[in-house]
Amino acid sequence: MLTAFLAELEKGGRNAQLKKKIITYYINNVTSPIPDLARELDLSVPTVTKLINEMESAGIITEQGKIGNRGGRRPCIYGLNPASGYFLGVDVHRDHINMGLMNFSGEIIEEDRDVAVPPTDENPRKTLDAIADRAKEFLGECSIDTSLVLNACMSISGRVNPRTGYSYSTFSFAEIPLSEILSGRIGVPVVIDNDTRCMTYGEYLRGCPQGEKNILFINISWGLGMGIIMNGIIYEGQSGYAGELGHVAAFDNEIMCHCGKKGCLETEVSGMALQRRVVESLREGKNSILAEQFEKEGESAITLRAIIDAVAQEDLLCIDLLENIGSQLGKWIAGMMNIFNPQLVIIGGTLSQTHDYLLQPVKLAVNKYTLRLVSQGSKIQCSKLGEKAGVIGACLIARNRMLAETD
Repeated sequence: MLTAFLAELEKGGRNAQLKKKIITYYINNVTSPIPDLARELDLSVPTVTKLINEMESAGIITEQGKIGNRGGRRPCIYGLNPASGYFLGVDVHRDHINMGLMNFSGEIIEEDRDVAVPPTDENPRKTLDAIADRAKEFLGECSIDTSLVLNACMSISGRVNPRTGYSYSTFSFAEIPLSEILSGRIGVPVVIDNDTRCMTYGEYLRGCPQGEKNILFINISWGLGMGIIMNGIIYEGQSGYAGELGHVAAFDNEIMCHCGKKGCLETEVSGMALQRRVVESLREGKNSILAEQFEKEGESAITLRAIIDAVAQEDLLCIDLLENIGSQLGKWIAGMMNIFNPQLVIIGGTLSQTHDYLLQPVKLAVNKYTLRLVSQGSKIQCSKLGEKAGVIGACLIARNRMLAETD
């Protein structure tokens, strides 16, 4: 029955669209009786009853009790069957991936974090093979029927067109869409999206916001990106490339960005820039708790994780360099606030794990460079989901794409 139901959704038509709306309603409202659902969809109770019965037969909807005693016959309450379908999220970082499996109700039921893969900037074909193989293994290890995995989303850095399935920065070596390659390798339908947009979506639905509908999400990890929520809708831009804050021409320097240009913002404001500055300072003989490790193992020992740990141990060199990056980031966030006038700015990504060491210089710069009337009432805070934002967002996007209305 589930297979026939999914085929109906894919085929489209009025009934399919109504059933997608019913699923979306129960995602947002958890449970409700049929009369409430009928009013929300502006449909007759008999029509909704027929649709609910069909979805119950397919196993998507289940009866979840009755409304308390109101006198007379108590109506049944319905909601989604969490075990009727699952969604895979794969969050790709420079040298590792995080994966999660979400049920139909939006709960992460399985996770696999910090899985080492070959660095994406060294041998992308080898990296893609490792990701696809591990994702397939992960599904096989999960305690579910893998035929119930309805969709997957892979979160990737750089220019990603989620509508065509092509990635133009990472894994851009084939004429076939990346989403199609992954679908064949993993064995489930796969969509791809930009990593910052996945994090933004995850944070919007499961993280910091408390009713805010206009949000900027700043992802400062190895690179720098921005996600935009406008009136509760994630903004993709014409071809899915909106939010490339890190590639604004900001500096008159000779540092080559991985995009092929010089002077991009992320050459000085990113985890990549922080790591470079720490290494340069250690070569100059400056004091740091990382100095001994650097002398023994060289530059490879100075990872972002090592720098973040050093900041937590109050290493003055790493704190000073991080605060300098925070001040520069805050100046550019101020510019974005002057343009978008958001209710909330969320600082996420790997460097947000330093919390106030990054957040305070950002706030000071924002106070200095924003227009007071524009920034008044806006909040700036660190991500609530942290490193889980990408996986949660990817799973939610996988579910959302399956429910998207077809023409």
